[in-house]
Amino acid sequence: MSSSPIDEALAVPAETEMAPAEVARTAAPRGLLKRALPRSLFGRSIIIIVTPLILLQVIATWIFYERHWDTVARRLSANVAGDIALVIETMSIVDADERDRIFASAPGLAELQFTYEPGKRLTDLAPPAAGHSIVETPLIGALNERVRRPYRLDFTTDPHRVLVAVQLPGGVLDVAVPRQRLYSSTTYIFVLWMVGSSIVLFAVASLFMRNQVRALRRLADAAESFGKGRNVERFKLEGAAEIRQAAAAFLVMRDRIQRQISQRTEMLAGVSHDLRTPLTRMKLALALLGDGLAIDELKSDVAEMEKMVQGYLDFARGEGTEAPVETDLPLLLEEVAATARRDGASVSLAAPAEYPLLLRPNALKRCIANLLSNARRHGSHVWLTALPGRNGIDILVDDDGPGVPAEQRELVFRPFYRLDRSRNVATGGVGLGLTIARDVARGHGGDLTLESSPQGGLRARLHLPH
Repeated sequence: MSSSPIDEALAVPAETEMAPAEVARTAAPRGLLKRALPRSLFGRSIIIIVTPLILLQVIATWIFYERHWDTVARRLSANVAGDIALVIETMSIVDADERDRIFASAPGLAELQFTYEPGKRLTDLAPPAAGHSIVETPLIGALNERVRRPYRLDFTTDPHRVLVAVQLPGGVLDVAVPRQRLYSSTTYIFVLWMVGSSIVLFAVASLFMRNQVRALRRLADAAESFGKGRNVERFKLEGAAEIRQAAAAFLVMRDRIQRQISQRTEMLAGVSHDLRTPLTRMKLALALLGDGLAIDELKSDVAEMEKMVQGYLDFARGEGTEAPVETDLPLLLEEVAATARRDGASVSLAAPAEYPLLLRPNALKRCIANLLSNARRHGSHVWLTALPGRNGIDILVDDDGPGVPAEQRELVFRPFYRLDRSRNVATGGVGLGLTIARDVARGHGGDLTLESSPQGGLRARLHLPH
């Protein structure tokens, strides 16, 4: 017993010709850097704008910290170390009362708070908690250069002050240094300016590029909709001059194609009448002639000619002027399968309960009917399967016939190409069924391809996008 077509479809890799969007995604560069880049025009445009801005900010920040910050930090630290050294030298030549007066006036004059603890040693003090400050290095250098005595720094105990303990011959001098004396406010102003200007520039660039990309995206959506045979209405020119030029060219192309389709349809209406009228007269004349071997052969030739003419007209008519409508695809497949069964075909159908899709129902019916007719002509049973996927739905038509050689699977889509080189319509048709089917599939934005069937014959895969 053969396996289910749905199971086989999931197990057998599809040998399909991918849609243009799939080809674009598959052909994307695989390099690490290129994979990290955004694929949208908006994302890449923002990177083009932001990257020079970031480089400028990095260079400016490096110059600032290498030049301005280093110079300012060293000078501020040198001033603090100089004040401490001056007080230490003064303490060596004044008495205790004069020293206390100097300590009392230091907070107001030098913004430093001094405390002297006689008899104490640095080794008696608890070590400060581990910490790091951007002014630690310049302050250490300044103290080494100007104070030249053992000292200990504490940047963590007091969040508002840096504590300096200096070892003197008679004790320890504690100095509380306000952090404002070691930091420059220009640092914060510079950082705020850099960040603020970057945010403003990024917001302006994003807004501008979004408007430009929106116009390009609308043009792409209009072109995709028109390629799927849908009406493109109320499309207006907008965006930059180049985008407007491309949109104007698209509108001219759309009008030209629609005009050609309309002219072809009108011409075919007349051709259909002109060809069918003499064929009808010939059939009536043959009917009046009675029966006979020659008469029967002529009747067969006229029937064959009528079938060929109908095939030519179906191929030239294409999808005509049928408008796309919201259609339940499984219901449409059931109708086509029921029609094929009434004609004597053995058809199995497997499809989801519901799958609404915007399409041309009559054209799609003709497409699937051609595939079923081709399958039943070469096989004893036909499996019709609908498989929903991420990018749309695949309609599979499998048969258990002899199949088509791989090297000829693209050739059979050519108009009037037949594997059976004889001109017998009963055995091979006129060579337009698959051509019409692919034309309808591509008119819906999808495609039709042939591959090996798990049932032993040929599989026709009709892909329809969302």
